[in-house]
Parts: sequence; structure tokens; C-alpha cells
Amino acid sequence: MRHLLILTAFFFISSLSLAQEPTAVKGVVYSTSTNDILESVNIVNLNQVIGTTTNSTGQFEIKAAANDTLHFSFLGYKSIKVRVTNDWLKFGETKIEMTELALALEEVVVNQLRLTGYLEIDIKQVPVKTNYRYSISGLSSTGYEAGNTGAVNKVLGALFNPADFLYNMFGKKPNELQKLKQMKKDDEIRNLLASRFDREMLMVLLEVDRIDLDEIVSQCNYSREFIQTANDLQILDAINECYEEYKILSRSQRRSR
Repeated sequence: MRHLLILTAFFFISSLSLAQEPTAVKGVVYSTSTNDILESVNIVNLNQVIGTTTNSTGQFEIKAAANDTLHFSFLGYKSIKVRVTNDWLKFGETKIEMTELALALEEVVVNQLRLTGYLEIDIKQVPVKTNYRYSISGLSSTGYEAGNTGAVNKVLGALFNPADFLYNMFGKKPNELQKLKQMKKDDEIRNLLASRFDREMLMVLLEVDRIDLDEIVSQCNYSREFIQTANDLQILDAINECYEEYKILSRSQRRSR
């Protein structure tokens, strides 16, 4: 009986200690050059795909476990990744420092239309928009636009050509694409992506560079104009929509064999 009581007490204490293990980390973000606190720094847990931002005093708190990776990004500063350690979880707040970048703006050339007054000539100068569809967050219209509606054909073609870029991307990165799907469920991340155009978070989670990311969207039959002007949330929705089409067509293809 005595041994039973000791064993019961041991399990009770063990379960109690496990229940009290910290599940979040706290910190303050500073600038290395000025030592000022940084407000509104974007922070994303890449493992759990949840996000937050620093408050007016540079502080943040985010759900995390040991060995999770936190991604910090802020306009004008170099983005960094920080690994969550057991010590950080146990001993509380830590100081995160970010390094300032020198920003260089590229020159933008705007070509104006030179109208002649002749409709037959002037109409040829108007650029033709090739956006094929707009079932994307933040856009008023839905469904498919007029033009080449070969989006499904693009994905279908990938199934028959193992060397196709889109097939290789979707076939080899199911875990990364699942993370993109999770991003849509986190309000903090959705709000963050809706205001960004740098594609950084998407590139980090998909583990691709900017060229490959643009190529994914292009192969999904979205136009270059859309790729250049869409915010990161719209790009995320475009990739997710294309991936869902790919999975449906892929299953259909396997059943037909």
C-alpha cells in the first residue's frame, strides 16, 4: 500500500510539472545601431505557423516549443531567424537585436501613351491585360476573367510531364505547402501578409527564392501583371488555390490508371 501511494504521488508530481512547462517565449527587440526598441516588428513561428508583432515598447510574446524557429522581419532591417531554447522557455524574456539595412530604391520609368487621334492606331497602344482569374483575398471580383482560361490545363500538363516545374515544386514540398495553408488560418499572419509585397515570409516557408516563387504563380497561369502588383496574401491564396487544383487532378489521374 505504501509503495502504491508513493507511485501515485510520483505520477501526480510528474504530471503537474509537465502541465506547468512554459509554452511561450517573451522578448524585446532592439536596433543594434541605435539601441532603440523596435515597434511593430513582425514575428512568425515557422514551425507552428503563428505570428505576432512587437508592441509600443518593443515587447512580444509568442507560443513556442523548444527548437522552434522564430523569424523576425522589419522594414529597413535585416531579417533574422532565432532558435527557441529550453533556457529561453524557462528563464523568460530575452533581448533580440536586429541590424539596419541601407535601402536603395530602383528607378521606375513610366512610358506615357502618345495618342495620334486615330482610333485604329491609338487602340494598339493600350496594354492588354492578361490577368486570367481573381478569386483572391482583397480583390472585389471573383471567378475567371476573359482571356486564356488555361489554368487547369497548366496544372493538368504537369501531371503528364514529370520534369515540369510546377509538378516538381508541388510534388516535392507537401510539408511546406501545408504550412502555407496553415498561414491562412492565423489572423495575425493574414493581416501581416495583406500589407506586404516583399514575398519574404512565403519564400522562407516554401524554401525557394523570389524567381522560383514568381515562376510557381506564373505556371499556375496568373499573369505577370498580377505577380508584380499583388500583395503577399493574394500570392498566398493564388498558390493555395493552384495547389488544391493540382491535388484534385492528381488524384483523378491516379484513379484512371
